[in-house]
Amino acid sequence: MTATRCVDCTARKQLKLYVSFELGWSEWKLAFGPAPGVPARLRTVPARDLELVLKEIAKAKERFGLPANAPVLSCYEAGRDGFWLHRYLLRQGIQNVVVDSSSIEVSRRARRAKSDRLDAAKLLTQLLRYHGGEERVWSVVVVPSEVEEDKRQLHRELLSLKEERTKHVNRIKGLLAGCGLVMAAVDAKFVERLGELRTWDGQAVPWELRQRLLREYARWQLLNAQIGVLEQERLQRIRQGPVEGMKKVRRLLEVSGVGVNTAWLLVHELFGWRRFANRRQLGALAGLAPSPYQSGAKNHEQGISKAGNPRLRAMLVEISWGWLRWQPRSRLSLWFQGRFGRGTSRYKRVGIVALARKLLVALWRYVEMGEVPEGVALVEWEAKLKGRRVPLAD
Repeated sequence: MTATRCVDCTARKQLKLYVSFELGWSEWKLAFGPAPGVPARLRTVPARDLELVLKEIAKAKERFGLPANAPVLSCYEAGRDGFWLHRYLLRQGIQNVVVDSSSIEVSRRARRAKSDRLDAAKLLTQLLRYHGGEERVWSVVVVPSEVEEDKRQLHRELLSLKEERTKHVNRIKGLLAGCGLVMAAVDAKFVERLGELRTWDGQAVPWELRQRLLREYARWQLLNAQIGVLEQERLQRIRQGPVEGMKKVRRLLEVSGVGVNTAWLLVHELFGWRRFANRRQLGALAGLAPSPYQSGAKNHEQGISKAGNPRLRAMLVEISWGWLRWQPRSRLSLWFQGRFGRGTSRYKRVGIVALARKLLVALWRYVEMGEVPEGVALVEWEAKLKGRRVPLAD
């Protein structure tokens, strides 16, 4: 058995301990190191055993010959465990960074060894490079505060419930299609319509299938009721919430073509707590940045990166189609029509992504700097919540 080598005199001048976490559900892999070139000390601890983590950090300092008060720098990949560990480490005086998993370098070979121990050691190597001056070795995640993170629960739950409700509707329609039956919509009159349906031979819906459909409908009713409660709560917050907290949401609602879902999502996922230096950072976060490929004589675009927030990207593409309808005289709509309006449907789908990126930048400048996009029509946000479009007074 070989003992971990102690740091040499050059490394001792830094007097820092570097730690990487590979987080699993049942156990965590920890990799310790004081400097480049020193073999990593690998340890396994039960997941979420914070006391044992601190003990292992103390043992690593002793093993590498570092003083007990030596600074500790750590990292882990963003994922299921969220940011609670990051906040705990900061409270313990540990300088931690949360890393975007998609930005970590990997070997270009198709087959490569991969395990939690190897991943932890690789993270440690890149952590040393990052603090050694290679800041672009990976992308660091901006961690929201606990309050800001909690504000994202409402719209994320709404999106999840709506997706689940759609699955129940599709399942109901699919079950009916198996009998050659069609139901245009699932709503409050579903039970009545179900009793009126007749199969090809004039028979009612079979008993077992009918019971299954009624259970599916009961689950749909539950989801629909929960969605209604959350939507009413969101409207109440917009109307009666603190001016400072809802200021950006209300400002976005003044833009014709931007609804409650879009305004709420943009503010609580993007504009409410993040700060951007330029439009490139903004586009990259939404996954709307270009991905060029250059190798030798080859030079072509691979489309958008799709490395950002998928909720934002989907919403932006959706409202971009609506933008052409509700803001036909805006500069962005005229740009789209001039460049993509006469193209094929595929060409227009490519163009709508470009419009989504431009629209995101325009809305950012409107919210943060008060720059009204050229040719954009504004309406009263209070009237919009009531289903009316009242032009905003000059």
